[in-house]
Amino acid sequence: MEKLAQFLGPEKLNQVLELVKKIWDEIGKLYNYHSSAGDHVNNLNRKWKELECQKTDVEEKMKSELFPGKRPKREVQLWLQEVEKINGEIQTIEEEGGRGIWKYFPRMHMGKLACQKIQEVEELYRKGGFKDSLVLDPPVSHGEEFPTTTLVGESTTEKTIERVREHLLDEKFRRIAVCGMGGIGKTTVIKQINNDLLKERDKFDNVIWVTVSKPSSVFKLQEDIARKLDPRAQKLDLTNFEDETTRAGRLNNELKNWKRYVLILDDMWEAFQLEDVGIPEPTATNGCKLLLTTRSLEVSKGMDCVSIKMKLLSEEESWDLFLKRVGPDVLNTRDIEPIVKEVVKECAGLPLAIVTIAASLKTASGVSEWRNALNELRTPKKGAKYVNAAAIFETLRFSYDRLKDEGLQHCLFYCALFCEDHEFERDELIEDLIDEGIIERMESRQAEFDRGHTMLNKLERAYLLETGIDRNVKLHDLIRDMALEIAGPKFMGAAGDRAIDFMQHEERWGKDLEKVYLKDGRWPEFPNISPRCPKLSTLLLDNIFCGSIPNSFFVHLRGLKVLRICHRWITSLPNSISDLENLATLRLISCEYLYHVPSLAKLTALRKLDLGWSSIEEIPHGLEMLVNLRYLNLQGTRIPEIPSGILSKLSQLQVLESSGYPKCGKLNVEEIVSLKLERFNGAFYSADDYNKYVGSLKEGRLSHYRFIVREMTAKIDDSEFWHASFWGSEDKCVFLDNCNVSLLPKDAQSLEINNCDNLRSSSDAPYLECARELKSISIVECEELEDVLSYSYTFPLERLELEYLGKLQVLFREEKVASLLDIPPGTFSCLRQFVIEGCPNIKKLFTPGLLQNLAHLEEIRVIGCERLEEIIGAASDEVEEEIEEEGKDTSIFPRLRKLVLYNIPRLETICSSSNAIVCDSLQEIKILECPKLKRLPLSLRDEQLSSPPSSLRITTEKERWELLEWDNQATKNALEPLCEFR
Repeated sequence: MEKLAQFLGPEKLNQVLELVKKIWDEIGKLYNYHSSAGDHVNNLNRKWKELECQKTDVEEKMKSELFPGKRPKREVQLWLQEVEKINGEIQTIEEEGGRGIWKYFPRMHMGKLACQKIQEVEELYRKGGFKDSLVLDPPVSHGEEFPTTTLVGESTTEKTIERVREHLLDEKFRRIAVCGMGGIGKTTVIKQINNDLLKERDKFDNVIWVTVSKPSSVFKLQEDIARKLDPRAQKLDLTNFEDETTRAGRLNNELKNWKRYVLILDDMWEAFQLEDVGIPEPTATNGCKLLLTTRSLEVSKGMDCVSIKMKLLSEEESWDLFLKRVGPDVLNTRDIEPIVKEVVKECAGLPLAIVTIAASLKTASGVSEWRNALNELRTPKKGAKYVNAAAIFETLRFSYDRLKDEGLQHCLFYCALFCEDHEFERDELIEDLIDEGIIERMESRQAEFDRGHTMLNKLERAYLLETGIDRNVKLHDLIRDMALEIAGPKFMGAAGDRAIDFMQHEERWGKDLEKVYLKDGRWPEFPNISPRCPKLSTLLLDNIFCGSIPNSFFVHLRGLKVLRICHRWITSLPNSISDLENLATLRLISCEYLYHVPSLAKLTALRKLDLGWSSIEEIPHGLEMLVNLRYLNLQGTRIPEIPSGILSKLSQLQVLESSGYPKCGKLNVEEIVSLKLERFNGAFYSADDYNKYVGSLKEGRLSHYRFIVREMTAKIDDSEFWHASFWGSEDKCVFLDNCNVSLLPKDAQSLEINNCDNLRSSSDAPYLECARELKSISIVECEELEDVLSYSYTFPLERLELEYLGKLQVLFREEKVASLLDIPPGTFSCLRQFVIEGCPNIKKLFTPGLLQNLAHLEEIRVIGCERLEEIIGAASDEVEEEIEEEGKDTSIFPRLRKLVLYNIPRLETICSSSNAIVCDSLQEIKILECPKLKRLPLSLRDEQLSSPPSSLRITTEKERWELLEWDNQATKNALEPLCEFR
């Protein structure tokens, strides 16, 4: 070595030695690849199995989150693709090794590849630990998205849609009308346009859809538009203004605040001047457009619209649409195509006729059945080649006849009684069908409602009923006209002046009349007539006429089975009602000035008695005689109590709605226990009575209940009564007012505790421990309460509302949380809405350990909490270290949509500096009168590339905004244009 050093010199010797070392290291690696190839492959297999399990978990989680409208995140899809790719590469390594396992180089090569793939598998496993949701929510829109019966694919319809879009985007056109005959698809086209506009928010900010009923008026149209602009009618209430000009002014002022909107008026039958209604002129300045549909070209011209006329479908388009609806398998039968084409020709290019007939023939099979169908369609033979009303009715009647179910047919007849565009809430319609006897009586209401939903589903599938908003249903105008045409003189449905005119002329009440529905007159006094209609079985009077009903009116209506009167100004009923012995349903609802009901003793056939929200002051005489009664509603009446001995005789009762005005509606609890009720809304004026009744309940016996519990000695005003009567959207609710109970039904979904000053802690409410399904808790004006819940409660709480709790200090009795592990899994994990107002002594709301459980929180509203300093308390050093060690995501409230902080003078912190709220879901932020707030913890998902949702609105003071500290200045710059400064 010395000689070699002398020969090469020290520097070159070191270079040689370094080279030898590198070669030796490489030889060592190669030897290791060769000698330990089997170990490397086994290790790779173990790592792959772990990754494969993770992949299965990710796929199952994504499947559980993938509700309609959501889509998988692209990063998740890419990860799954990479896992599939590396699986194939691993299999290739094993195949190569299997072929040359005893040969030197293949074995060494296999070991080297296995080591490389181990690193790649480990990296994929690390990336697969997704913390957030694996899917994305659909975009937020401003307007109503409608379910559509899509006709896209027919060039005529596509051309109409394209023309409407072009006109909407062209600045030259401000008023646009889509014209065409009934059933041609105008509404379907406009629904598609409506839905497209909601997705393309760069064109218009809002889409306002109003369905215009026939007959209409300026007054009615103003009401409909106002309701769309302000669903709760809190700001824009026109009901107190009779003068159309005043109403127009209020509506105009509201609409001027709406920029870049499209106002859609569907199914216009008359032309109105926009200024008479209160609609601002659409201009380039306000960026607004008016879009309407009408069956009349004159209406379009009268409203100064550019008209886009819809055409009937061509033969080819009709054929394609028919096959799409009936299914292409229909052509599998030999020699059937020519017959099917003749059936399609009978539809004469009318989309409504095509889809309804296709639906009715879906189950037809064989040439004989199709030939028979064609013969039925051609009888009687149409005399004219063009499509007129008679031809449409004949076409639609074919679908009606093919129902082959009298119940379904009578359901259509009943719906046709009501005005055009009337939407039926499904449960209310089913109640009516039960009253009419269209749904036969069964052992339970649940069975009857199941039958009702099945009937409505069949009619929807046959396209004879349309699906509206919130699963409401309605009749298409042509289906209604067809049904009334079939019914002939037996049915009479009218509204407005037409209803008044009919009512006032006794001779128009024909002897063949069976059902009458009259609505919305000018409210003159009830006419002194005595109609002779021996077949009249149903009479429905809604908001028409007022005052006293003369005795003569019911004298010759002895066949009545269903009588409904709804009008606040009806003051008295005649004694002749007492002789309507065939009456099965008597509904006197919202008759605020009706204080007395004649004797019901003879009405032993009565199954339903509804006096809801009338001012009846005493139990009707003869109530105990109604032994067949199944439904009794005394809700909102002024009846002080139901005397003992009456309810026990109503053994068939299934539904009892009894809670009246404060200190009204007192019940005998022993008699209530003896009844087999399925639905019960009632007031208990003794905690003992309530405990006795709840203790007697068998689980699942009541499908719906709302219990109000208060002591008779409690001071109660009307405002509390109204609040309790309408409180809670769930089916199973309990309202406790100034009382102490010991029980709660296990299946209770909503609980409100009000004015219970003896409640000092959650330990004073042991009844919470048995609740398993509570979704909503509201605690109001319980002055002694110091904490709200114990960690031991695990019900799926979605809403927590705390108001005016003077001594509330903490949400939980166990306030101190040193570690994330101290909080039981699931605590608050379902919470969506949190509201706290007027609680002056609480200093912080959520502990940092709770953050992991608040992923579903959508709304936080904090108002008037004088000493509140923190929304989320500062985490201890140990918790911070724990979060850091576990690599937890520091973003919080991933689904938060609404954040309201108002009048919190000591609020300094929303959350710690390590946390931030990502703006992805936020729609509203309101921060006012919070002078000490230093930091607004908002962030964008990618500060460089992302922008906040365009729907987000921020309300705050200009001075406060400028003083806030930001984690990233870019976030402030992006959010500032969305601010409305006070």
